[in-house]
Amino acid sequence: MLPPLPQGRVRPTVRAPAAVLSTAADEVDPRDPATVALAADLLATQRAAPGCVGLAAPQVGVTVRVFSLDVTGHPKARTVHGPLVLANPVVVAAARWERGREGCLSVPDLTGDVKRADRLVLRGLVPGTGAEVEISADAFEARALQHEVDHLDGVLFLDRVAGAHALHARQVYL
Repeated sequence: MLPPLPQGRVRPTVRAPAAVLSTAADEVDPRDPATVALAADLLATQRAAPGCVGLAAPQVGVTVRVFSLDVTGHPKARTVHGPLVLANPVVVAAARWERGREGCLSVPDLTGDVKRADRLVLRGLVPGTGAEVEISADAFEARALQHEVDHLDGVLFLDRVAGAHALHARQVYL
């Protein structure tokens, strides 16, 4: 799904409560060379962070509607579209809402129980070509896509937990 991207560079990530994480991002021209470079940087930064399956532009301090995602190899993934980057994503359909545990690179010490759709259809544009794609995802991939779209809307998973009882200290597995 990805056109050839330039070699990306790893960018520093932003942590909550940085204001950029609570700001709605602006639409972007997917063919703009700056967008293509950002797409490559998002993938490079995501790959450099152990356990990270997605990264949105606001998490690297850029308030535009672009995110990367790759759930390949994740044990909870049922659908896997491989590495992808989308610009200006829009949720087309969402169904079968379920509660599940989420974490975030921008909130490194906590996880939380969040209710999200278990089935999702998302439409977006491919950086570089501007081609419109539609993705149908289930389970973990659907959850991860919604998490990244939330970042573009200025929403953290912390904003979606039911209360303090639904927050947990992040477990570190050696």
